[in-house]
Amino acid sequence: MTASEDKRRLTAKGQATRLRIVDAASGLMLEHGVTRTTLEDIQRAAAVSPSQLYHYFRDKDELVLAVVDRLTEIVLDVQHMGLDRMDSLAALRRWRDLVVDLTRQAECVGGCPLGSLASNLAEPNPIARARLAQSFAQWEKLLVAGLAAMQATGELRADADPEELGLALLAAAQGGLLLSQVRRDTKALETALDTAINYIETQTTPAGS
Repeated sequence: MTASEDKRRLTAKGQATRLRIVDAASGLMLEHGVTRTTLEDIQRAAAVSPSQLYHYFRDKDELVLAVVDRLTEIVLDVQHMGLDRMDSLAALRRWRDLVVDLTRQAECVGGCPLGSLASNLAEPNPIARARLAQSFAQWEKLLVAGLAAMQATGELRADADPEELGLALLAAAQGGLLLSQVRRDTKALETALDTAINYIETQTTPAGS
């Protein structure tokens, strides 16, 4: 049974309790790491009993997958704000500004939640790694769709590859977010995104052509 199917079976109160557990687990896992976060820690943070926690999640691995899904939802909600109408180079730069501004507002603390989970889970948990790969694929799909829209309007050249460019943008964002987290400065993120976008600009159709 999938997480969405499981949630549909819950009452409104049950859904709220489940979400409280997942949000508590998300915060602890991002702050302390997945391995160092225990079910007892999560119970205390969510103010639930062991029986309540096990009512919603069979084990920690199932809860980890729910955390991945929850953080994916949060991250993609933000990305939709900048990418749903990305049909021009100007719109792409506005997305860049959104990502940088949000990182600056957070004082570069935390980095990308999905990237943080990936560093914890990619090797020891292949199921979670596969789920995270799907999450990044959804983000990449948004970028590719925007670039394809630019191509449809003629702003991006017909011989440009939206899939390749979208992957490059995602890689630039992830690398930039990681370095900005370590350095506590958005310069790395700005440089990575600007370099990727400047390259995309070389693939656009000159004005008046």
